[in-house]
Amino acid sequence: MNFTLTEEHIAVQEAAREFAQKELLPGVIERDEEQRFPKEQIRQMGELGFMGMMVDPKHGGGGMDTKSYVLAMEEISKIDASASVCMSVNNSLVCWGIEQYGTEEQKEKYLSRLATGEIIGAFCLSEPEAGSDATSQKTTAIDQGDHYLLNGTKNWITNGNSSSVYIVIAQTDSEKGHRGINALIVERESEGFVVGKKENKMGIRASDTHSLMFTDVKVPKANRIGEDGFGFKFAMSVLNGGRIGIAAQALGIASGAYEFALQYAQERKAFGKELVQHQGIQFKLADMATQIEAARLLCLQAADLKDQGLPYAKQSAMAKLFASQVAMDVTTEAVQVHGGYGYVKEYHVERLMRDAKITQIYEGTSEIQKIVISRELIQ
Repeated sequence: MNFTLTEEHIAVQEAAREFAQKELLPGVIERDEEQRFPKEQIRQMGELGFMGMMVDPKHGGGGMDTKSYVLAMEEISKIDASASVCMSVNNSLVCWGIEQYGTEEQKEKYLSRLATGEIIGAFCLSEPEAGSDATSQKTTAIDQGDHYLLNGTKNWITNGNSSSVYIVIAQTDSEKGHRGINALIVERESEGFVVGKKENKMGIRASDTHSLMFTDVKVPKANRIGEDGFGFKFAMSVLNGGRIGIAAQALGIASGAYEFALQYAQERKAFGKELVQHQGIQFKLADMATQIEAARLLCLQAADLKDQGLPYAKQSAMAKLFASQVAMDVTTEAVQVHGGYGYVKEYHVERLMRDAKITQIYEGTSEIQKIVISRELIQ
């Protein structure tokens, strides 16, 4: 892999950094406290091309590679992980899934609007009794000839109340196990679809996380992604790519906390000199920077393999596993570097510490990543 960024990569990185500093940083603490979805900022991200970065330009996307996506995700996540998770789901799970596996009619109807940020999408897999276990779906999609009748509940859905399009994973034939699962595109206006309560979360509090209920929702067969029974393979495929996005989010959270800590250590004095001149603080900063660089290389490696069309399931799981742990470690140390100031909201690092934890949970817990990695190692 060539680790040198191209001029295009650098331009994307700088554009994302500038947007994050100018548009996301002001008000990010208030949005977190009020659990207020960054609707205007997400609209701007769509206009700048961040909501459909890897989508073919003929469908309204940026036509960029996965490395560009990782670089942009890191910069956005340094400031606002609530905005970046919306970006991640729309890019990795919804847009990529429809572009890779959808029909031309589905792409024409949904993809260009999703890629430009005119609308946003949600990916609906988790259930009250089926989180990372996609084979245990209780939501059913019963074949009714020209349509499916969808019934069930989905939990922890990012963009739950702000989406116009939902990709729902449901069981059509339980006797077939994972071969009886389908992926369906459901529109928000569908009769029988209800958005449930918003979750009061520890972190990424401005992101829009809801439960969803489906009661006799009619979904045209034209809205099924792939052949009958393809839903499980679809979910596993998009989750492999989704892990790269979440790894990049974790990387950004860690990197943002490190930058805040470094700036604080250069400005704050103790015992007659700046904190950064104390060896104990220097050691912390050195460890933080080293962990972040290692996580960044894992993210870029997984992205590079994906861009080359090579297998990347193991590397994406490794990147997500390692980067999420780095996010927890670095944000904790960033609070420590700040001392008492790190425990109050205006210095940002306590929010980043809270945001970091979710990266170990969604797109599969750390334990799930280890299962994915081990299966790749022994096959």
